[in-house]
Amino acid sequence: MAEHKKRRFRLVGFAAVFALLAAPAVPAVAVQQTGAAVPVTVPALSNWTPASGSYNFGGGARIVADSKSEREVADTLADDLKAAGHGAVPVVRGGARPGDIVIEVRSAKGSLGAEGYELQADKRLLVTGATETGAFYGTRTLLQLLAQGDRIPAGRTVDVPRYKERGVGVCACYIHISLPWLENLVREMAYHKLNQLLLEIKVKSDAHPEANTWGYYTKDELRRLVALGDKYHVEIIPEINSPGHMDPWIENRPDLQLTDSDGNKQPARLDVTQQAAFDYYTSLMDEYAQVFTATSWHMGADEYMLGSDYSKYPQMLRYAQEKYGADATPQDAYIDFINRVQAHAASKGKKLRIWNDGLTGANTVPVAAGTTVEHWLNVQERPSQLIAQGYPLMNAAYSLYLVRGGFHSDTESLYDQSWDPRSFEGEKLTSSEGITGAKISLWPDNGRGETENEVATDTEPALRHLAQATWGDPHPDATYAAFTARGTAVGHAPGWRDLTQVPVTDGTYTFRTSGASFAATVQRTADGYATVRTADGCLEVQGGKLTLNVPLQPGAAATPQPCDAANTMQRWELTPSTGGYRLVNAITQMALSVADDGRLVQYPPDQHQPAIWHLTAN
Repeated sequence: MAEHKKRRFRLVGFAAVFALLAAPAVPAVAVQQTGAAVPVTVPALSNWTPASGSYNFGGGARIVADSKSEREVADTLADDLKAAGHGAVPVVRGGARPGDIVIEVRSAKGSLGAEGYELQADKRLLVTGATETGAFYGTRTLLQLLAQGDRIPAGRTVDVPRYKERGVGVCACYIHISLPWLENLVREMAYHKLNQLLLEIKVKSDAHPEANTWGYYTKDELRRLVALGDKYHVEIIPEINSPGHMDPWIENRPDLQLTDSDGNKQPARLDVTQQAAFDYYTSLMDEYAQVFTATSWHMGADEYMLGSDYSKYPQMLRYAQEKYGADATPQDAYIDFINRVQAHAASKGKKLRIWNDGLTGANTVPVAAGTTVEHWLNVQERPSQLIAQGYPLMNAAYSLYLVRGGFHSDTESLYDQSWDPRSFEGEKLTSSEGITGAKISLWPDNGRGETENEVATDTEPALRHLAQATWGDPHPDATYAAFTARGTAVGHAPGWRDLTQVPVTDGTYTFRTSGASFAATVQRTADGYATVRTADGCLEVQGGKLTLNVPLQPGAAATPQPCDAANTMQRWELTPSTGGYRLVNAITQMALSVADDGRLVQYPPDQHQPAIWHLTAN
């Protein structure tokens, strides 16, 4: 899971491969230049045929939609128009009139593909897709145009994505990322026509309560997130990284941990030679299926034996030779585990995804056909070889990473180089054939290195660049400044919440709750949290087990410590709750409660009722 990405920080040198100039994946369609300005969107429109006049959105506008799929798109658009401040726009059937927005889903429009759309603006505005998804993306363009004013110049565009998979990967694995943050991400992704959120995440298990170390999510929390993704055509693909990086799941299951020849347990490595280990992992997969509706399953499969000698684990070679013969290698046991997981996923109607770094060429057993490989590291099996072998290949290059407190993608440089998904770590391909798309990846290797709000700010330009590079021409503007101006023009998605708002003004307050009272000065931080400074120092969570440099132990105490503006552990959310506020740590995402002895202690909200603090200004 996330901890291994510390090593990825050291791989920044691999990003040098992107100094190569990348041409578009397919020939670009030239924007027609007839003196009329091309409407501004992200991704940019690849073609625009202007006409005379304009479409004017006004108070009498309606959304016209007839079929079930059209009305699904129309209802979502109506919700978003209201959220964007455009008022309540009714959804009606038939009989379009001037000023209306018309939604059409026409399967005969096969040239639009599964996600393309046509938008025509004149006295009415018509959005047409061959599928519901295509029509939905047309409404995202409409919302971006309306964000810039109620008048849209008359004209027509046909807009079709170049790549099928346009994604963001988030490791909400060891740490807990707040649901409002993830909900914002889903909305922003859809607004920019990104369609795949790969989420390494921990679902609180009913089948295996011994695995429920923080920061898990309850099933009901994730069902709400998945429902939002379904509404906005963002497929949320879950991941439990295995057979390495399994410590969040097996730290309390030493019987499943890989053991070396000296008897040393490896708490992050699942023993792939044990049937019990496979059964344990697949039972978790089945439990995730109660929550996630995605048609894919990500098992990670990266860095399983990184820095280790297979000879220290003779059971691996023994298992492989017993199953595959005398020529088998220890790595065949690892590939065998991947293939058994693939078979289990397939039996449930799901396709498998893995990282590429385990494919070193030291195996005699091939990975099962149809497994999507996400390529992040330059190893022996090159991207061109994987494509030649028939594996769908996604570009998850390290140069697209954002690591908390570590390496950040140089978006401006990538844009200036016209980066596109053909540019992999170690190899640049001349064709897009076999490439499914690309994603940016967010990793919390130093969990306290940045707050969620800081990560959101850092992610915004990278997300827009990835959207552009996977949907259309990777370099639509002459300068990066001109490209970023597009993002400023279209703004945030409807329904996006500003999570940097502190609900109380700076000042000194008395905090009171049952069993505790203290005076403290509240001061907003630059990233939109607050410090809570008592006479003895600033509240900070300390103690307990550290994970990714974060005290994630439930029950760890928050005590006054010397104030340090750079210390993210001293930043707090004051979350409004009935009758007052909850104090939630910005990094651990646990709320403070009052212990029997009066100490302030952190707990997940489903384990201990958070204290409700009543604030009185002093």
